[in-house]
Amino acid sequence: MKYPPFFDLIEPVQLRDPLAEVLGAMEGGVMQIGYLDVVRLAGHSCPTVAGAFLMARKGLAALYGDALPVRGEIAVKLQQPIGEGVTGVIANVLSFITGATDQGGFHGLAGRFDRRNLLSFEYDNPTPVTLMRTDTGQTVSLTYDASFVSADPMMGRLFSKVLGGNATAQEAKQFGLLWQGRVEAILCEYANDPRLVTVI
Repeated sequence: MKYPPFFDLIEPVQLRDPLAEVLGAMEGGVMQIGYLDVVRLAGHSCPTVAGAFLMARKGLAALYGDALPVRGEIAVKLQQPIGEGVTGVIANVLSFITGATDQGGFHGLAGRFDRRNLLSFEYDNPTPVTLMRTDTGQTVSLTYDASFVSADPMMGRLFSKVLGGNATAQEAKQFGLLWQGRVEAILCEYANDPRLVTVI
């Protein structure tokens, strides 16, 4: 399996999942979710997937400090409806990382580990994403904006050709490299730029 080498350079999200511990899936429930994992989930790597990953990592760090975030005890509230823009993509990534689900999620065991109704949409909040610890009620509001991370000028022309089915094999490959080049810049070069992810 081949993928862009920078995927392996991105700091993963570290968590503890009590359900995984109880059922023997992970020793101590400790796990890490890397960028490659969310790419597998989404089926692609793009600025939106990268932004959702960064919002999760930075938001959980703000909520838990040096402690491991507890997967399954984090509510995810999104400002937009599920079908609006890229809200669904962001929700899928945040759900995967935090364990939060809507009513279709895991029902729990003997009243514990219920992950339903931890993911909600059309939340009345001025920022696109809010994460909340269910044990303390502490919340963090998040905004992501990668508009200042410029794309290669050739991407627009190549994108039209690729979508139109008119690109040569070399042009299609070049487009993919340029596309991932911008994602790499977001995740590696600008990851700690305060303009990229705002944490309140």
